[in-house]
Amino acid sequence: MSTHQQPPIVLVPACNRMLGEHPFHIAGRKYLEAVRLAGALPLVVPRAEPEEFETLLALADGVLLTGSPSNVHPRHFGEDVHDPALPLDPQRDDWTLPLIPMILARGLPLLAICRGAQEVNVALGGTLHQAVQELGPYADHRADDEQPAAVQYGPAHPLHAVPGGLLSGIVGREDFEVNSVHGQAVNRLAPGLRAEAHAPDGLVEAFTQPAAPGFNLCVQWHPEWRASENPASMRLLGAFGLAVRQYRDRVRGPLPAAAAEPSVVTFTAPHSLTGAK
Repeated sequence: MSTHQQPPIVLVPACNRMLGEHPFHIAGRKYLEAVRLAGALPLVVPRAEPEEFETLLALADGVLLTGSPSNVHPRHFGEDVHDPALPLDPQRDDWTLPLIPMILARGLPLLAICRGAQEVNVALGGTLHQAVQELGPYADHRADDEQPAAVQYGPAHPLHAVPGGLLSGIVGREDFEVNSVHGQAVNRLAPGLRAEAHAPDGLVEAFTQPAAPGFNLCVQWHPEWRASENPASMRLLGAFGLAVRQYRDRVRGPLPAAAAEPSVVTFTAPHSLTGAK
């Protein structure tokens, strides 16, 4: 099979975890399945060195930054650790944070979820609230750890997307329900970023960098959770999938007429996405 007949490739940077005395690179299966729902092939990538970045990005038609139990280390936005009991993943920070500006500058389609969205904000110069539940105007956005996953990732609060924005155009409406499984959140958006949605308490739930040459959307909730059962999630993944296929075709050439790809998602692009770089 030629390269042009293959599905687009989406890089998924791995987390780092100790299993017993042995270090492992891991990626949540739900994120990989979401990439497949978008019509792309997920490629889990371990910690990379700076001299490997260009080689990795040359392989990619898109990047998905996953959520994780770990938090971005607050030293990257000028703060000390607020709660030492919470997990960190400095090895992931050390390579994803410098990689993010390269992804955006290259025009690679980017979808960032939960920790991934927080990484993007920090990488571009923004800051985070380390414990939203301790701040007066905000609700407690954490899930109950004693509940099963189906309850933790169930609908938690409404979201209001900015009228006329990228997210509202993708989903086709401005108000819909999302889950909420996070203790940290955007405090100050990095310069050049634009809020795309807010929670009822005012927290930023989605943002984009409109000046970047490629599709990019960062969301605080978890659209990958049972995505095939959620129309809003499927439209979001459809938009990402469309963007990675457009990137693949533009950079590597279009598919031969006889090599039609199976249709994984049905998505009608809003005007703002058609012909996107």
